Amino acid sequence: MRRGSEDPTATSRVSWNMDSSRKEEFVGQEMLAHASEHTNEVDAWGFSPKIRRVSELPDATDLNSLPAKGSGCDRDAEEYNMCHPRRGVALIFNHQKFDGMPSRSGTARDCENLSFQLRNLGFEIRVYNDLAYTELSAMLRKTATEDHSTADCLLVVVMSHGEAGYLHTRDTKYRTQELWLRFTGDKCSTLVGKPKLFFIQACRGTKVDSGVAVDQVDGYDQPYVIPTQADFLIAYSTMEDHYSWRNPRHGAWFIQALCDELRLHGLTRDLLTLLTFVCRRVAIDFRSNVPGNEEMDLKKQVPTITSMLTRLVYFGQKQSK
Repeated sequence: MRRGSEDPTATSRVSWNMDSSRKEEFVGQEMLAHASEHTNEVDAWGFSPKIRRVSELPDATDLNSLPAKGSGCDRDAEEYNMCHPRRGVALIFNHQKFDGMPSRSGTARDCENLSFQLRNLGFEIRVYNDLAYTELSAMLRKTATEDHSTADCLLVVVMSHGEAGYLHTRDTKYRTQELWLRFTGDKCSTLVGKPKLFFIQACRGTKVDSGVAVDQVDGYDQPYVIPTQADFLIAYSTMEDHYSWRNPRHGAWFIQALCDELRLHGLTRDLLTLLTFVCRRVAIDFRSNVPGNEEMDLKKQVPTITSMLTRLVYFGQKQSK
């Protein structure tokens, strides 16, 4: 996290304007304060449009027509093969504006910073802003049908409003799992055995974390079978059922910490180790600043990492073409 006079941990105080008699109306909604660099917001919204079911997704049987390319990894390799000609595609779904919901101030900065860091790691960056559900679904389908045989991996980022089990597009909400269901081994054969990495900045519920004080102290080339959902990693900005915090000027806590760790250690640390330090940055360096609302002020956050990876991910320096 950047340190200095503009501290995104929001240590200075600003006023919070919310009629206490209407407090209950804000449960599950984004808590908005004045647009100050030291004010924190959460990525949640209590709005219930039509939910898209996984069963409503168009049938993707054509994906199985692609030949299985394999990962290029030995069966007992401890690291993924990251020496393909391309690093791979990085999709960034950046949602700032919504139909009938508040804008997510600060997300443009997150998108710019994250794009820069991922580009430095060799990714092909594709940014999509404020998509509707059908547009987002089409982009996922298109990407899943591409040939990734010359790529190291796939990376997908979503920055949006959210709630338990759901993410929001501009016009509706959808189940979070729709992000990765098209990329399982039985549907996207050219990513079999390769890392499929998902980063989600959004609320997952309405709980807050008050924190607790801690005392300081002084070569095998035969074919082999893997599960269809192996080699996935899903990094959530917060715990299940909890708010995820964002600073209107500096961006989301999770994305700030992720960008800092990628900048400092993206070429040297394995991904799970790097994400452990992302969790530490968010957990220790940040605290909410919502004066006048005791239930939301001085709260903490910690990301959650779900890994089905079967090897270590080292990005390393990609050789220029």
